[in-house]
Amino acid sequence: MNKKLVAVVFGAGMAALAMSKAASAHVNLAVGIGFPSPVVVAPAPVYVAPAPAYVAPAPVAVGYWRGDDGWREREWRRREWREHEWRAREWHGHRGWDR
Repeated sequence: MNKKLVAVVFGAGMAALAMSKAASAHVNLAVGIGFPSPVVVAPAPVYVAPAPAYVAPAPVAVGYWRGDDGWREREWRRREWREHEWRAREWHGHRGWDR
């Protein structure tokens, strides 16, 4: 049975090939609407930046500090007072001191 079926299919195929092209001439009109197929793409590699090797120091304010410049005056007054006391001790008994 299988041999007969194979022979019939083979014969029909040969007959279709032997037909004339002119006998089957016709006009085709095709309208196609295309939908893109889903594209599978590998995900982008994940990149994590390494920690910085150098950390910049905090900004420093540049300028003159005028906070406690009174120490110069205090030291000057202390020296003047000591010198005055020294003169008073040294010259206390000399002539002309009380005048």
